[in-house]
Amino acid sequence: MIEIIDRITNPKALENAVKRFREKGIILPTFHQQQNPEQIPDKIKVKLKDVGLWEINPVNLFRITWKNEPKEKGGLFGKVNYLELPKELTGVNARIILLLGKWFPTGAHKVGAAYGCLAPRIITGGFDPTTQKAVWPSTGNYCRGGAFDSKLMGTESVAILPEEMSRERFTWLRDYVGSEVIATPGCESNVKEIYDKCWEIRRTKPDYVIFNQFDEFGNAAWHYNITGKAIEEVFNELGGKSNLAAYVSATGSAGTIAAGDYLRTIAPHIKVVASEAKQCPTILMNGFGGHRIEGIGDKHVPWIHNVKNTDVITAIDDEDCMRIFRLFNEPEGVKYLVESGVPVEIANNLKLLGISGISNMLSAIKTAKFFEMTSEDVIFTIATDSAEMYGSRLEELREERGSYSQIQAIKDFEKCILGATTDWMRELTYHDRKAIHNLKYFTWVEQQGKEIDDLNRLWNDRELWPKLFSQVKRWDELIDEFNDRVGLLKSL
Repeated sequence: MIEIIDRITNPKALENAVKRFREKGIILPTFHQQQNPEQIPDKIKVKLKDVGLWEINPVNLFRITWKNEPKEKGGLFGKVNYLELPKELTGVNARIILLLGKWFPTGAHKVGAAYGCLAPRIITGGFDPTTQKAVWPSTGNYCRGGAFDSKLMGTESVAILPEEMSRERFTWLRDYVGSEVIATPGCESNVKEIYDKCWEIRRTKPDYVIFNQFDEFGNAAWHYNITGKAIEEVFNELGGKSNLAAYVSATGSAGTIAAGDYLRTIAPHIKVVASEAKQCPTILMNGFGGHRIEGIGDKHVPWIHNVKNTDVITAIDDEDCMRIFRLFNEPEGVKYLVESGVPVEIANNLKLLGISGISNMLSAIKTAKFFEMTSEDVIFTIATDSAEMYGSRLEELREERGSYSQIQAIKDFEKCILGATTDWMRELTYHDRKAIHNLKYFTWVEQQGKEIDDLNRLWNDRELWPKLFSQVKRWDELIDEFNDRVGLLKSL
């Protein structure tokens, strides 16, 4: 049964959570406040002025928003953080805009997706922070966001991620957040090994509660309501003759791409584009394999992916991403881009794109070329995190390939960005979409124990997805009730 979280399920666990939050001084933000942080109480804003963006402090739950001031400490709120890429960089007329995950706590927007999974369980008694541990299976940023949220909500966390992910992730999880860390075999695309570990935990550790981003609808609901609205706000600020033409998102857990479901409600013609790695083109051609675009997941179709709402699939070569990563982060690369006409401010800010953000940028360029878009067309996509998460990868590339030169910058810019082509992509028909949806059977019914009736509902029930996305209205009511029981807002 596909669960709608709209009522208290365990009064005892709820009471334990209320007491824990009261003891530790924890107040939960509503989803509406994450959309509109200007409505956060002034006394909470005063507290934020002395708190670092990544600091382990419950008040940082109120910084789970796209609208943080771009400051490492003491920032409040402004407009949505984004970067528009000029034609001098992209080589296309269409306007390409990336929302920036860098200015979330932990430096990635996954802290929001995790909040959408954990908070609804706490406010309904579905998770007891005093007796249970929150398990965050992930290929990187989601387990970081989950561990951070868990710490701020007064509970212990367990992070599961592939052993070949970047060194920074493991160090931060263990040393900064104090999470238990489980490294599973393989690389980015070895998601089944993570699922196998989850089944082992279910059998052996009943006090561990698994928040699987690939089947937790709170993940998609957060992006529908928060990321989707943030994109709408930026688009409305653009003015002039602007057409909301496309939204590009790596498939990953299929949380971020759910913003496209919201955008469809305001721009029915929009192209929702799913991006994946050419080395593992699961959706494009039932492909498999390992790749280096950290954070986008593979070898299966997530349970929470509303495939009916996906128009196009692109596949990006991870080698192009690694070459562009150096272009954007090596001094010789940035210098060459400026000499090629890219504004200095833009060139210096390209470090705000992590590897998956670069992949999304390339998918946006391919989309602009495929549909022959003009300067009136606007494509939105996401930079989930920044280069800050991949310093060790840059070191590895230097050791492997030597120092970076202007000649290499010329090659990388011309081949990997300006030379982007429209191969390895497909516009999906109705039957293409249904075939992709049917792939969920092999992971979710055969391996993970989902009901086939629920699989069919995800395709056939036209009221189901809107109902899942609109749960946040009820969650906000329950958050207000929970905060009232905790009693801290009254004493601010």
